[in-house]
Amino acid sequence: MPDHLYDHPRHLVSVGWLADRPEGVRVLDVTARLDRELVNRSHDACFVDAHIPGAVHYDVASAKGVLSDPDADLPWMWPSEDVVNAGLRAAGVRDGDLVVLTASTPRPGIDSGTMWCTRAWWTLTRMGVPAVILHGGNEAWFAAGGAVESGPSQSETGTVTVSPRDGGLADAEDVLAALEAGGSCVVDALSRDNYEGRDPGYGPRRGHITGAENVPYLDLIKAETAAFKPVAEIQRLLGDVLDRERVITYCGGAIAATVVAFCLDMCGHDDVRVYDGSLMEWSRRDDLPMIDPSSG
Repeated sequence: MPDHLYDHPRHLVSVGWLADRPEGVRVLDVTARLDRELVNRSHDACFVDAHIPGAVHYDVASAKGVLSDPDADLPWMWPSEDVVNAGLRAAGVRDGDLVVLTASTPRPGIDSGTMWCTRAWWTLTRMGVPAVILHGGNEAWFAAGGAVESGPSQSETGTVTVSPRDGGLADAEDVLAALEAGGSCVVDALSRDNYEGRDPGYGPRRGHITGAENVPYLDLIKAETAAFKPVAEIQRLLGDVLDRERVITYCGGAIAATVVAFCLDMCGHDDVRVYDGSLMEWSRRDDLPMIDPSSG
């Protein structure tokens, strides 16, 4: 197991660690394969063919998935305690279990397993659920010759009850305040092309939140399924963002933003928040400042 995993047992575990399968571990597979309606088809398209033995399919990726508010106008908005409890109990999670999150990346560049693992980790840990990510995800497990199981997802009803923590989430007003505060920082986790307005974006306006810095989440990983770069390299890539008193991350829909938030947390930053609405909300509100560098 690489040395940097030993230093961050609250964040990452290795294939070897999982193969030993300590008691009280529940493996949740958060693989995404979204269709045009933002419905996750990964159970039938991926999970039933091959998955880690005992893993349960856990649909984080659908617009109204197990960690999203079913009544919100936008997809993937922060869930209530009741929604989280229901999804975890359906997945068989019991009080005291350690949740191990894993995924595949069936379509690189589209269904990045990293961001669904970190989205689940960020939400669950802020709900008081002990959770870690399998370093390298399903691809690492399969490559190491780990046992493979096929068939539909099965689980008994769990008993877990979440206990939410303060913090971890930001809204548009928090972002505005951070832009004005000298010790704070707002980070765009999307690609440089999206940040500079060359990509279509996530709403009627392209580009980025005025004053935001750009740390593309793909820069922080070695492969799209939760294979993170060594922590020392992540620290170098984050640069002076680590020195800010508070950091708010965002992306298109608060998914990729959790990759940067996860890395900041892993590097020891203790005041990181994710902007829930991200550009899906921000770009639709003309009262919020946004800049498109590609417009000249």
